[in-house]
Amino acid sequence: MRPVMWRPLVEPSPAEQAVIKAVRRAKLFVFLRQHRHELFDEEFQAELAEGYADSAKGQPPVPPAQLALATILQAYTGVSDDEVLEATVMDRRWQLVLDCMDADRPPFAKGTLAGFRRRLIERDLDRRLVERTVALAARTGGFGARALRGALDSSPLWGAGRVEDTINLMGHALRKALGVIAVLQGWGQAAGTAVLAAQAGCRSWLPPA
Repeated sequence: MRPVMWRPLVEPSPAEQAVIKAVRRAKLFVFLRQHRHELFDEEFQAELAEGYADSAKGQPPVPPAQLALATILQAYTGVSDDEVLEATVMDRRWQLVLDCMDADRPPFAKGTLAGFRRRLIERDLDRRLVERTVALAARTGGFGARALRGALDSSPLWGAGRVEDTINLMGHALRKALGVIAVLQGWGQAAGTAVLAAQAGCRSWLPPA
């Protein structure tokens, strides 16, 4: 199913106001909370949703705008996917931005976050997300645009995703090539691929005993 439009409240609740007031450093959290409705207008949310298949089956995906905010925070803070999930439950600043105050469980799964990042990178929307965020910071003065660009551009998050995708594609192509060789040798494709992979030192491709 296509994701639903994310429409969190614009005005901070009393609980959110208390968190905003308590933030002394890490002002990016306050900036994103105050301007998330501008960053993710309906047009950009629709663009992010295009990466999902339009199907009547399954549960509605987590709103891409919420995942995109988590991705921005992840790139800025340099934390892992596991740490993102932990922060959504343990850190009220993350909860402030992601509209999950007092959550006792993460609003999305680790695989959901990784899958969104892959879709983002495949469609070059990671750059759009960074550029929109930096431009909004410059226009509103809510956060230092130069410092924000430096932090986001230097994050290994984007490059790591592209490297992982490249490795996966190479592995898929290699498995197909081994399968063709196995058939030409007169072996069954699955068993022959496993044998050839073992001979090449790729033990992880061996079928379980």
